[in-house]
Amino acid sequence: MSSPQINLRQAKFTISAPDIRHLPSDGGVEVAFAGRSNAGKSSALNTLTHQNGLARTSKTPGRTQLINIFELCEGRRLVDLPGYGFAKVPMAMKEKWQKALGEYLEKRDSLKGLVVLMDIRHPLKDLDLDLIHWAVDSELPILVLLTKSDKLSQGKASTQVLKVKKALASLEADLKVQAFSSLKKTGLDQANQVICNWFNMNDLANLEQSNDFADE
Repeated sequence: MSSPQINLRQAKFTISAPDIRHLPSDGGVEVAFAGRSNAGKSSALNTLTHQNGLARTSKTPGRTQLINIFELCEGRRLVDLPGYGFAKVPMAMKEKWQKALGEYLEKRDSLKGLVVLMDIRHPLKDLDLDLIHWAVDSELPILVLLTKSDKLSQGKASTQVLKVKKALASLEADLKVQAFSSLKKTGLDQANQVICNWFNMNDLANLEQSNDFADE
């Protein structure tokens, strides 16, 4: 049986959940987006899917308080995780968001790829590094998007990308780093290709596994 053709433009909002117990059944393939609450995560999702209103954007960082699911096709989903770090909210609420984020990352078997978003002007904060190290330990492929690259000259943006690549090189992980701008569409095609490849690779792995069972 052939795999469904992945097209991020097909993303449709499915559900917002406070924790993993309210998510769809843990099957298929999910690619999650995570980052500090001022990293431009919602704008990046809208740009990647070519849908201005798919993920809610706000001038107030930290509005993504729930786990938001967007379905591409049957069993293929994009996941917008609660932002972390910057948001000016009560500590109890921040801890609730962090618990939901941690539970998803640790317990969601269908998670097969992680997009980590960081403001290109302020990359590699402690929480960003914690998240990246966790993903490496879990053997997840990682795409680091250095957002808001339009805020820097092309030369300075390239320098930042190289600095982040150098800082993460010792991890020896399946990890890619690139500049990204929702405003200028910088890095859009490259990021789209990486994410679609993750879905296709997992579809191929599942197909091979099914064939192995059939041969037994």
